[in-house]
Amino acid sequence: MTRFRAAAPVRLDFAGGWTDVPPYSAREGGVVVAAAVQLHAYAEVTPRDAGYLLRAQDLGEAADFENLAALAGDGPLSLLRAGLRLFQAGPCSLVTRSDAPPGSGLGSSGAIDVALVAALAAAANRRASVREIADLACRLEGVEAGIPGGRQDQFAAAFGGFLRLTFRDPDASVERIALDREFAAELARRMVLCYTGASRFSGNTIGRVMRAYERGEPAIAGALDGLRRVAEEMAEALHAADFGRIGALFSENWRLQQLLDPGMSTPEMARLERAMLDAGALGGKAAGSGAGGSMFFLAPDDPRETSEVVTRLGMRLLPVRWALMGVRPC
Repeated sequence: MTRFRAAAPVRLDFAGGWTDVPPYSAREGGVVVAAAVQLHAYAEVTPRDAGYLLRAQDLGEAADFENLAALAGDGPLSLLRAGLRLFQAGPCSLVTRSDAPPGSGLGSSGAIDVALVAALAAAANRRASVREIADLACRLEGVEAGIPGGRQDQFAAAFGGFLRLTFRDPDASVERIALDREFAAELARRMVLCYTGASRFSGNTIGRVMRAYERGEPAIAGALDGLRRVAEEMAEALHAADFGRIGALFSENWRLQQLLDPGMSTPEMARLERAMLDAGALGGKAAGSGAGGSMFFLAPDDPRETSEVVTRLGMRLLPVRWALMGVRPC
């Protein structure tokens, strides 16, 4: 039986998240620095004689639909249904899963968007460039599925590697950040990525923050401008292989995120942050928007003590290996 499979990596958002979200990204222009990691999202399309069988293995959700028209509307499995509508796909089964825990803040839904688009394009015998896949994946989530958010996750999953992304809606540009091989390996060794529990962050918060920006609230506008500045400085710090500066920028980015909404830091996250800094971490931040999910920290030369903090607090360590390749068939 013919199957069409694709895999796409999730990301660590080093700096600048939120500036890729409209209307800020349209008015001011957003800058994001992200790095893809080897935790992947997967999509598999298998043609059928009739009907649609949808399954999101990582979410434990499944549903059957009689025809394409039945895939319209709101409800569960919105990304999968939107993908099938976008491609006007024929009868098939569509299965997705992710290596990243649910609600991890690692951009797994964006990676699933990218894997879905790549697998559905292959099933439709449609040749698509990496850039086309990234753009279609953004349309899939933001327009077809109506899920608010930015575009960094889809671009990081499509292109892989270390990226400086610039957004001036509707345009977007991608600049690869070339790192010395030894520095990149040392950076991975010293990154401590921990899952604190599923994020409780809501898309309503995105709307609330951006409405405050539209009203011209100085604190919100200032925090967004600061996040864009931190992203510019992060790209420079990576080029310079400056561990101390990278760690400090992680923490500065996290401070600015919390100015947008103090609820981004849960008591568990605050306790983890204090313990990690006490153990010598050079800095750290939430992955994604926070309110649970994952946090990552830059450890000192010897990361054992910071890793032990995660275990002692009963949280889950996740591996950090850079994914230099983006979306691919599998």
